[in-house]
Parts: sequence; structure tokens; C-alpha cells
Amino acid sequence: MNQIGLPLSLNSKMLLSNFIGKKNQQVLDFVNQLLTQKRSAVVFISGAKSSGKTHLLQGCAFGALGRQLNVVYIDIKQDLPEEVIADLSSIDWICIDNVDYLSDIQQQAIFDLYNRIKPTNTKLIVSANSLPSELNLLKDLKTRLSLAVIFTLEALNDEQKIVIIKRKMADKNIKIEDKIYHYLFKYLSRDLNDVLSAINILDEVSLQQKSNISIPFVKQILKI
Repeated sequence: MNQIGLPLSLNSKMLLSNFIGKKNQQVLDFVNQLLTQKRSAVVFISGAKSSGKTHLLQGCAFGALGRQLNVVYIDIKQDLPEEVIADLSSIDWICIDNVDYLSDIQQQAIFDLYNRIKPTNTKLIVSANSLPSELNLLKDLKTRLSLAVIFTLEALNDEQKIVIIKRKMADKNIKIEDKIYHYLFKYLSRDLNDVLSAINILDEVSLQQKSNISIPFVKQILKI
């Protein structure tokens, strides 16, 4: 794998081929075109929590790896060395997740990186919850990111979220009726991570108690 040795791993299930959302086809088409082009590009992906930003960026990384390109994926929310972004201009594809959380040093590093990759074939794709103009970043960096090709991911509906959750549950051989998911969306949270965390708890307790995961069981365990 042509990935820089960073303390982050890619999720093999997060591929461009299974990225969900009909309205997101435009960004998928653009990214797939970039995979075949020999020129630099900067792409900014915005979207609400659980809209699939991490999936898309990791999908880009896998797409580039499939073409034997040098790739790095960085999640700014992780505990990383400050200098991790300092010298990446020789990498073919740089995927940086959650730039909302950049430190001042990291912001300057991305600003410098942006300028250095112009004459190269490097692709820089970054994500954040908001558009560049709405982020609390250094003025010069906001200006640079505002010049990127910008896409905003669509918010997933409940049915699309259930498809994603079912894929994850299939990996764990967990079978849950759709009505349980709808109940959790209604009474717990519509955030995918919250629901997945709740399902993990339910699965663990159900194994301990040898019980099926039903709505009464959910009410009892989660107190909702």
C-alpha cells in the first residue's frame, strides 16, 4: 500500500463504489475524473455530521491506491504530530479530514502546502462541516480554500442511513429489524454515530442476556 506511515488506518468498507446519495453523484463523477488526470487540484467537501465526508475522503484514498499512486489520509481530529502536514507536496493524493479542527501551526502548513502543489500533479481534498467562508481559520487559508472546487454533500434520509448501518451490521453478523432503526432515529438520535454506538450496546447486552433486540428491549436498556 502506497500510504505514508501515519498512525491512521483506512476502513476497507469506505469505497467510492458504495458511497450513498443520488445528489452526490456530481462529486463522485468529479473525483473519478481526477483519478485519471495529471494536474494539481484542490477540492473542498462540506457537509453536516454523518453526511459521509470521511467515507468520501477514504474512498478517494482507496481509488488512488488502486491506481498505484502515493496516498495519505489524515484526520485532524486525531492526536497527530503538529508537523504531520509539513512536507506532503510529493504525495499524489492528500486527503485531510475535519479541517475545522486545524491548529494554527497546521493551518499555516496547509496554506504552504496549497501553494507548493500548484506546479505539481498533487490532488488535495479536504473536508469540514461548513463552507470555507464560515470556518474559523486564518484569513489567507480561508481565501485559498474558497478558491477550491467546492461540493456540499446532501443530508442522508433515514432509509439511506439504514442502508449504511445494515452494511456495518452485516460485517458483525448482527440482524436487526428496520423498525428498531426507525425507533432509534425517532427517540434517540438521527446521528449515525450515536445510533451505531447504541446498537453496539444493545448487541452486547442482548448476547449477555440471550435476548432478541426488540423495541421493548431497546426501551429497557437505553431508557428511551
